[in-house]
Amino acid sequence: MKKRDAKFPVASFSQLVVQFALRIPAGRITTYGRLAKRAGGGAMASQSITSILCRAQERGVRGIPWHRIVYADGRVWLDDKHRAERLALYKKEGIKLDAKGRIVDFKELLS
Repeated sequence: MKKRDAKFPVASFSQLVVQFALRIPAGRITTYGRLAKRAGGGAMASQSITSILCRAQERGVRGIPWHRIVYADGRVWLDDKHRAERLALYKKEGIKLDAKGRIVDFKELLS
């Protein structure tokens, strides 16, 4: 942790990204950009979110809700390895996808 003052420790951008990602409630979503901005990042910081969360997971952080972090246009990331698991999570949480893999009611579900 960076320290501005011994009484007021300041979390790093990466630490904040992880903390905020872990707090995305079930049935809600956020975007890479919103997550980056909330953690204090600039316009390009959203491109680092996946790397930050991967490193956190490799260091033992569990429960990262990957499926709740989506692209700014509401598209979800589904690869062959994770497709079935993520689709099941969306269904369980009541998050609907359209035929193009975008969140239905995207703006209403943003956290």
